Amino acid sequence: MKKVTKIEENKKANFHGRKLRAAAYCRVSTDSNEQAESLKAQKEHYESYIKSRDDWKFAGLYYDEGITGTKKEKRPQLRKMMADCKAGKIDFIVTKSISRFSRNTADCLELTRKLLTLNIPVYFEKENIKNR
Repeated sequence: MKKVTKIEENKKANFHGRKLRAAAYCRVSTDSNEQAESLKAQKEHYESYIKSRDDWKFAGLYYDEGITGTKKEKRPQLRKMMADCKAGKIDFIVTKSISRFSRNTADCLELTRKLLTLNIPVYFEKENIKNR
């Protein structure tokens, strides 16, 4: 019988000798009071979550308010986050869910594939999915 050695992910390991620079992306589609509270809760949650990790460094909070998730071109903070990723300022992104990241399947695939070419995974919290 062959021996299989399972290699555990070291959650305390840092990224090339430094902390992982983690950022969050949040979005709500309307500017109603209910949605404003949801956005506030998302922003507080992710900033606190990132800062609570010893192996992460807070790299920013990007959010679009009152903007549909169907077109990436209409979301200035998403575009800024992608530019910061290309500029090497971010190593990891967390977001509430796939639908908060993008409601357009083609855009979602394009964005996550681009991030993967930059070696930047995205963690979709609701679905518990981390692309690699």
